[in-house]
Amino acid sequence: MTGQNKAVSASPRLYAVGGRDSKRAALVPPIAILLSVYNGEAYLNQQLDSFLVQSDDNWRLYWRDDGSQDASRAIMLSFQEHRGQGRCIEVPAEPGNVGVARSYAFLLDAAPHDALIAFADQDDVWVPQKLAWAREKIELLHGPALYCARQLLTDETLTVLGPSLSLERAPDFRSALIQNLATGHTVLLNAEAATLIRPVPPPKGVLHDWWSYLLVLGTGGQVVFDERCVSFYRQHPRNAVGVERSRIIRGARALRRGPKVFMALLAGLVDRLKAPDLGVELSPEARDFLAKLEESLKGSCLSRLQLMLSEREFTRQRTAETWLFRLWFVIYGSRSPKS
Repeated sequence: MTGQNKAVSASPRLYAVGGRDSKRAALVPPIAILLSVYNGEAYLNQQLDSFLVQSDDNWRLYWRDDGSQDASRAIMLSFQEHRGQGRCIEVPAEPGNVGVARSYAFLLDAAPHDALIAFADQDDVWVPQKLAWAREKIELLHGPALYCARQLLTDETLTVLGPSLSLERAPDFRSALIQNLATGHTVLLNAEAATLIRPVPPPKGVLHDWWSYLLVLGTGGQVVFDERCVSFYRQHPRNAVGVERSRIIRGARALRRGPKVFMALLAGLVDRLKAPDLGVELSPEARDFLAKLEESLKGSCLSRLQLMLSEREFTRQRTAETWLFRLWFVIYGSRSPKS
């Protein structure tokens, strides 16, 4: 991590470290990289090139275009025909723009059921060891498991602004309800996690990465967070979701969004996770906490304050963000049972 906090003007260089031995590769599950593309022509080729120099070359790319109006699909078809020939598959699915979450659901359905699943974004650049590091961390784990990691945040030209923030608290289900730590393009799922997530669509407003993170933790699975930076994560106005290092700016953005949006999203997650047709078996601990949380959302400010006092681990990663959440939860968390 030395020197990653200083901005640099040059674009990152990518070096192939050498592929896995072919006999070894035949014995381990392949990695299915899932990529939904939408008007990404400006950055797409750099992303695709970073796949080609991965030191773990036991991967296949599954992609769909989500109704782009630029050259994105043409770029993907060219990659499929030339540089990525033999390891790039266009997924036939409902045409047009269906949105990020649904597009990735199509891709997940199409991926081999014995594969590890890597989510990808169209505008980021992976370091050559990204897949190898992720596989190494997750391949010996049993049961549903999700790997995620830090990133180098950059501007549009890939000038490094600094690393994303490190963790102050270990991931857990309670905190996952109010903060996603699994940045999508860093995620690797094992086959058990993919099987768990595949038939369970997320609620409105929740993307595939957060939903995967929640379900793995909620069913008693394991989340591995890698403190190494595995990608160059462009921050630009067209990001579907971005990351901000400055705590002041993060706080200002949260205040602009306001408590109603935040609390509505939390209530939606509780409703979805408690729905009879969820289709997965949550752990007893997760079910118990959801019951308490649902009851407090129907109750008074006092009942929500009592929940805060009894569930001290119901927090976000940063202290200031936790206190803002607690204020919003106690004052604005009330809703009627049917709202």
